[in-house]
Amino acid sequence: MAGDFLPRETRELTRDIRDIGEVKLWTFGKSNLTVGGLVSGVLIVVLFWLLSRLVQRLFRRFRESSPQAAPPIYIVEKVATYGLSAIGVFMGISAFGLDLSSLSLFAGALGVGLGFGLQGVVKEFISGLVLIFDRLIRIGDYLELQTGERGVVAEIGARATRLRNNDDLDVLVPNSRLIEAPVTNWTHQNSARRMHVPFRVAYGTSKEAVRDAVLKAAHEVPFTLEDTPRRKTQVWLVGFGESGLMFELVVWPTLEAVKRPNAAHAAYTWAIEDALRKGGFEIPFPQQELRLRGLFGQEGDAARDALRLKPPTRRSTKAGEDADGATHNDAAEDLVRGAEEDAMNPVPGTDPVVPPPPKAP
Repeated sequence: MAGDFLPRETRELTRDIRDIGEVKLWTFGKSNLTVGGLVSGVLIVVLFWLLSRLVQRLFRRFRESSPQAAPPIYIVEKVATYGLSAIGVFMGISAFGLDLSSLSLFAGALGVGLGFGLQGVVKEFISGLVLIFDRLIRIGDYLELQTGERGVVAEIGARATRLRNNDDLDVLVPNSRLIEAPVTNWTHQNSARRMHVPFRVAYGTSKEAVRDAVLKAAHEVPFTLEDTPRRKTQVWLVGFGESGLMFELVVWPTLEAVKRPNAAHAAYTWAIEDALRKGGFEIPFPQQELRLRGLFGQEGDAARDALRLKPPTRRSTKAGEDADGATHNDAAEDLVRGAEEDAMNPVPGTDPVVPPPPKAP
């Protein structure tokens, strides 16, 4: 035999290794687990695991070099990595020397136990497979969840989907949430979405002039799409506010800008403010109007005259006499004292202010 030509020391070492490999570690029915079977099984599993990592890395490079073909490449990548891992596990079990038919009863009981104990893990794994093959959510899509999380889909894993938000942070979302709960896909089928940017101008401003200035400013933003019959940049008058007219800029940005909504909104707001300031349009501030109904028992013009400490007219004096029983608060009494002091030092050319008589006790 070929082994007879080997040196005696080598033949003895080989015989010793074979003897060690045939040492039985565990016997179950017709299955015998030996040292050699254990070592070979572990090596096979590790080899297929490393092969799956290598395949995943190669497909990831293909996805990065071809962004347009990333979704189908990702599907092939997941199928290949999961398939290689499964093949490695089954081949490793066979290399162990275990008879799977003799373990069927034990495997069934173990499967029931795992089904109850790991049902959450199995649920997330199946949900991940559904997401991969359903293709309603793909790698590169920008998602928004009901709970407020937003980000680009970076990876659909066996347990969770990884979203990369605009702060370059990873958000891990369980796969089942993306199936069971409503999800907003801002970039489904690689299409842009419309943005609404609110702003206000003062009452009396020309609406046409505001529209022209804001439209021009919006088109100067570099990531604004060109107008088409279906997608037009517009300015809407949407309401009447407490201090001014309420407008909205309705604009279609590029797909990359859609994936960064906060930055895009800030850019359009900046452009609108510049356009309004250059055009001389007034941006209103919150205002409140105070109407004085009565003072010192007087109404209307007579009350305003008393507040300004002007000499009361004959009409205001008559109104004061008719409302002799009015109640004065502390502020009114302060104004009375101020009027008395002005009466002691009247302004030249005017008559002194005569305060109304105090109320009888």
